[in-house]
Amino acid sequence: MNIKEEIIKAFHRKPGEFISGEELSQSCGCSRTAIWKHIEELRKDGYEVEAVRKSGYRLLAAPDRLSAEEVRAGLGTYRIGQKVLAHDSVISTQPLAHEAASKGAPEGTLVITEQQTGGRGRLGRPWHSPKGSGIWMSLIIRPEIPLSKTPQMTLLTAVVLAKTIWEETGVGPKIKWPNDIFIGDKKVSGVLTELNAESDRVNYLVIGIGINANMTSEDIPPELSAIATSLRIESGKPLKRIPFIQRFCENFEAEYDHYLREGFERVKMEWEQHSYTIGRWITVSTIQQTLEGKAIGLDEEGVLILEDTTGKRHKVYSADVNYRANS
Repeated sequence: MNIKEEIIKAFHRKPGEFISGEELSQSCGCSRTAIWKHIEELRKDGYEVEAVRKSGYRLLAAPDRLSAEEVRAGLGTYRIGQKVLAHDSVISTQPLAHEAASKGAPEGTLVITEQQTGGRGRLGRPWHSPKGSGIWMSLIIRPEIPLSKTPQMTLLTAVVLAKTIWEETGVGPKIKWPNDIFIGDKKVSGVLTELNAESDRVNYLVIGIGINANMTSEDIPPELSAIATSLRIESGKPLKRIPFIQRFCENFEAEYDHYLREGFERVKMEWEQHSYTIGRWITVSTIQQTLEGKAIGLDEEGVLILEDTTGKRHKVYSADVNYRANS
């Protein structure tokens, strides 16, 4: 048993209330002296804990720090986020998640960090990941689906992100095909899905998620200021990162379980409802060709449909997408 985590869970169950040392010792299965020692460790970690004789302990404030204990405390899921690997600074959460998955980490394992020094997005593009102001995480899932359907997991994750952003901030996001979340015409979040598979089966997927959470305008590099924003900038208030991560995990588990039972139809509908892309004139560039036309929607497998000036429709599986100004 992780005693510190149990103490944190107890504080979350009774917010603002005193909890006696005796009650904590019974729930944690240890002595009151051990409880006191772990309270002192929590204080060193930045927790403000009030201790009053004959009343017990009360949590006054928790640090704005992404810890495994905080994510799991009060998390309403069965598997998504129930195992958390938390770091202070890493090059990227993606390789750490691959390593954990290859060693048998259970589905739902979440790798989070305060800072990425080498974060990257789709096509290897760098992702600015400053310390303490964002949510940088990778999720391990092990879906029993055909290889051909794995791109649907990117679309599902984008739907979950859009829903979570709306619920936690009141700001309405849009999804730019296939993996970016926009507010207005600026990017606030991205998804990077990586696959480990054999010829006939999926071993696991690692879904990387980067969210510009609490960056101010001064935190965004000048070269990105015209194309990037943050949830704090758009909502006008700081984002509480732990509740956001917990809500994301709960929303993801619900959407993912529905997908595994019922298929892609609901994800397709929700993605199209949130789409930044559908109805716009776009240019798509692949290795083979460049096409221009209007984005019509997704097909039943989640492939983007583009209609060119002749009325011919093309399926776009993977491509760079650019938008006509004012389209």
